[in-house]
Amino acid sequence: MNDLMSLLFETNAFKICEENKPFWYTSGKIGPYFINTHFLYGSAEDAQELLDFIDVQLETVSKDLIPGNLFEKIQKQYETNEIYKTIVDHLKEFIETRIDLEKIDYISGGERRDWYFSIILAYLLGKPHITIYKDLSTVVSTCDFEEATPVTKLSGKNILHIADLITIASSYLRAWVPAIKNLDAHMTTSISVVDRMQGGAQVLSNLGIRCLSLFQINQTLFQKAKELGIINETQLQMLQKFSENPDDCMREFLIAHPEFLENALNSDDPKTAKRAKLCKDQNLYHL
Repeated sequence: MNDLMSLLFETNAFKICEENKPFWYTSGKIGPYFINTHFLYGSAEDAQELLDFIDVQLETVSKDLIPGNLFEKIQKQYETNEIYKTIVDHLKEFIETRIDLEKIDYISGGERRDWYFSIILAYLLGKPHITIYKDLSTVVSTCDFEEATPVTKLSGKNILHIADLITIASSYLRAWVPAIKNLDAHMTTSISVVDRMQGGAQVLSNLGIRCLSLFQINQTLFQKAKELGIINETQLQMLQKFSENPDDCMREFLIAHPEFLENALNSDDPKTAKRAKLCKDQNLYHL
């Protein structure tokens, strides 16, 4: 598992900030790390290429053709990229040793990043795949993705949902769980590649959905980064404090480094300046 964990850092799927240089998030808040689980597809470049391909497909191709087109690309990546194959094979073993697959009828994945993992695993596990779109429409494909049809009812069927990342489970609540309910089916289990440990697993548990993940963003992962020489002791302490109380940790940082916010507000990068302005205007850290 330690070698597997190293792939998170090697691909920048888990990227830690430089000392005293936290990242700006879209929300206007800051934090010591970014998670791009889809980079485990092999690299940031490979992941972006697939994401661009997905976007073109969504704009130009009918929904029943998209799963097969994606499978063709993803299968090739699985066969040629050692990082992606390693992650997928471990996910397959993880699933097989923890879930009674005889009780699972379908594997589902939601638009867009879930598809990096759900499609190939449906194929490897020999289960038909439910492609869920953001508008809650669904397409069912055979496990070899040679046939795909829109579907409106799968009464009584049990579904294993495979996701790239779970945070507070907002995508599940907004789209994935309702889409499965609309089919009169049951999402019994969720497997995510990464759990940010922000309460999403408990949200799903409250809905009667078993939630498992290959990686957890926790102290073990932070210590591994330190052991690998990726971060120093100061960075480790920030990660530990952030995991305990994100807002208090970053508020303390901004008080200790007032120039950080000021520099961001005057940044040449419009994205950074916009996020810093949002932070200041909404007084997100009660400074």
